[in-house]
Amino acid sequence: MAAVPLPKWASEPCVMGIDEAGRGPVLGPMVYGCLYCAISYQKTLASLSFADSKTLKEEKREELFENLKSDPSIGWEVDVIDPRELSAQMLKRTKINLNEISHNSAMDLIKKALDKGILLTEVYLDTVGDADKYQIKLSEKFQGIKFVVSKKADSIYPVVSGASIVAKVTRDRALKDWDLDETNQNINRNFGSGYPGDPNTKAWLETHKNPVFGFPTLVRFSWGTCTPFLDKSVQVLWECEKDEEEGRNGKKQLKLSNVGFGGYKRKIEDIESSGKGRCKFFQTRKLQSVSKFL
Repeated sequence: MAAVPLPKWASEPCVMGIDEAGRGPVLGPMVYGCLYCAISYQKTLASLSFADSKTLKEEKREELFENLKSDPSIGWEVDVIDPRELSAQMLKRTKINLNEISHNSAMDLIKKALDKGILLTEVYLDTVGDADKYQIKLSEKFQGIKFVVSKKADSIYPVVSGASIVAKVTRDRALKDWDLDETNQNINRNFGSGYPGDPNTKAWLETHKNPVFGFPTLVRFSWGTCTPFLDKSVQVLWECEKDEEEGRNGKKQLKLSNVGFGGYKRKIEDIESSGKGRCKFFQTRKLQSVSKFL
């Protein structure tokens, strides 16, 4: 597929605004959106009636989104983060918190614009976490670009207001048209706003919980909101956890001191193991750790 040619204004100094939608809800994706244009176009941008998307009615947001999409002097991009990906990153062994996920998404949008050849010189963002630390992080990552990280940036800077509309409309459409994987479970779409405090959302979670499998994939199962709904769910004992516990008490498990961490020296090939503490997958297949390859 041929690359889309860049508009002429992309080679001029450009400004970008970045904002998100759906950070707090327990349902659906989190969406980061950006809007960019030539710095020389900012006065015109300010006259387009962009505002913080939360202050606008849905019909107005949709109208403004269609307007900016058809404006040849404006570019935009989105990053839609699936609820399963959010939960997976926040619950994996090396956890990534929501602030870091947000930072990474914003930086990906900046990188995409730069990779396209957009001459970004200024970027404005709503703060996530400590504003000063976030600004330093961005400045170190993308040297030569001026960053402004501010609270309520979507209410202060039109370019961020535009990004707010991009993100909000994209999330609303994604949630409305969400392709539910659990087609055989008679799932309804009356889930309200998706925010934890919404009674309709709470009722939906109660109705659609499963004692074994938890919630449909639309749900961010890592959110604390989900925990009370699963108090009576089936408890799962993972076999490898049991094996690991046995391994810690096994007679042939060696201490760190026996492999060179306490003044003792011993070659790795001399180390014996009972096999306890290893996942059943490896035990049944008689797989062993090796230190040398032929």
